Amino acid sequence: MIRGWYTAASGMNAQQYRLDAISNNLANVDTTSYKRDVAVSKAFPELLIRRMRDDGEYLNPFGSADVAPIVGKVGLGVELNELYTVFEQGSFKETGNSTDIALNGDGFLVVKTPEGERFTRNGNFFIGVEGYLETKEGFPVMGEKGPLNLGNIPFTIDKDGRIFRNDEGREGEYIDRLAIVNFDNTRYLKKTGSSMYADTVVSGKPFSAEGAERPVVSQGFVESSNVNVVNEMVQMIEVNRAYEANQKTIQAGDTMLNKLWSEVVKV
Repeated sequence: MIRGWYTAASGMNAQQYRLDAISNNLANVDTTSYKRDVAVSKAFPELLIRRMRDDGEYLNPFGSADVAPIVGKVGLGVELNELYTVFEQGSFKETGNSTDIALNGDGFLVVKTPEGERFTRNGNFFIGVEGYLETKEGFPVMGEKGPLNLGNIPFTIDKDGRIFRNDEGREGEYIDRLAIVNFDNTRYLKKTGSSMYADTVVSGKPFSAEGAERPVVSQGFVESSNVNVVNEMVQMIEVNRAYEANQKTIQAGDTMLNKLWSEVVKV
């Protein structure tokens, strides 16, 4: 019964982690380019149950075997294994703003921050006071030549991410190309807030996305989150039911233990 308490308690903790991830997903359903998180649990090693009064071994033509047969297995509960991000493509939303950028395919835009380069799919940018293309937090967006200084000139961005002037007399003049990178294991990128990610040892270093691996750039669009509200609500119901089941297991164990001490011990 005591082991049952710990097993049920571990299940409640695991469901709490799942609920936290689902709640965060639902809170960011309208956040541009947000990628949903999934909590994955793993089981503790199971114990083999054997009969107690048949201890020993016997010989047979193939060697020896245990006299005490295995009755079955008993689980010892679960724990959180990892919280990983699902990088599924979100739908596009048209804004009509020339500074908004969406990526169709795998890849990340590069942003320069005080902590170093960060990577994002949130292309909701604007022109800062110094003429640089920046994120909402004021971090400059990187081109292949460095931070993109576009000033107040009209510009267009083609599907490959190349930026051209669009003002009269200098129309079509090449400025720079968006720095777009990818990783060997995007699953292990670290979220740093504001829809930005940092590379890790497991994700590998960023490499320039070229050729068929380069996503298509769409100007005047932003990528919506990949959170499906209906699926998240269904999972939330599942979590609540599982949490309640574990809670009732603890209550049943407590009732049996109370009966053991109040009635059986007296006998």
